[in-house]
Amino acid sequence: MHKSKMPLPLPPLNALRAFEAAGRHQSFSRAAEELRVSHSSISRHVRGLEDRLGVQLFRLQSRGLALTREGAAYLAEISPALEAIAQATDDMAEVPEGVVWINSEPLFAAKWLIPRLSDFYTKHPEVEVRIEASKRLADVDRYEADLALRFVHPGGKYPLSELISDAPLYPFASPGLLAAPAEDPRDLLTFPLLRDRGSDSWTRWCKAAGIPEEDAPTFNWYMRSPMAYEAALAGQAIILISGEVVDNDAQAGRLTQVSDVGFRSGGFYLVRSEGAMRRKAVRVFRDWLLEESAPWRSAG
Repeated sequence: MHKSKMPLPLPPLNALRAFEAAGRHQSFSRAAEELRVSHSSISRHVRGLEDRLGVQLFRLQSRGLALTREGAAYLAEISPALEAIAQATDDMAEVPEGVVWINSEPLFAAKWLIPRLSDFYTKHPEVEVRIEASKRLADVDRYEADLALRFVHPGGKYPLSELISDAPLYPFASPGLLAAPAEDPRDLLTFPLLRDRGSDSWTRWCKAAGIPEEDAPTFNWYMRSPMAYEAALAGQAIILISGEVVDNDAQAGRLTQVSDVGFRSGGFYLVRSEGAMRRKAVRVFRDWLLEESAPWRSAG
């Protein structure tokens, strides 16, 4: 006679989700933000789970919440299982769908990302991409955005980030200001120059061009990148900028590279949270972004 299996002793799924999020964030409040429920709902689910298991999962500390030894061990066991369930469920869908929230630096969003989105929509029409253009990095761990695109200066890097572009910076100008590349890099210093960030980019360019440090231009102010870019387009000055950002305007003849001298100065990175890749819509956007940006990454 066939013997039926006993039902698995599973706690309620909502309780497991509440505990997993609270354990990952070490915070009931941040877990509530992620799951879009109230703080009291997270607390109630965790207390119910503790009663069911007969152990204390969290303890209060002066700086907030911390997992107990039992709680940390339980979290390590259930997190991969919940992630596997979420991914298997997402994978059952024939096509990815949903909304992907992107936080991006304004100039990169306007000049590189948005002009290419039609290609993404052609391949994945069921996914909606919503872009917040901001100099402030969204807190991806608190689910302010699924992914963020940030410029990172040399030596810096965000946790859980991937390089999108480290294209060199070159001088670009409107053909109305300078129609052809300068034969001598020093000739560029006779034109108005734009400084679009609080950095020593023109000093570094002069060094790369072999121009003595004492001849490098000095600035007592700088213009924010989007305004500086528009000023360059209007023929007011020369701007130092990376090739991926200027690509569309260069191909259209609105800006011209006016020197072969360039240098690398950090790069754009894709920043994500630990759980960002759980959703298929986010994964396909990330894969598309890496493929689209491949020409702008150095080999090594």
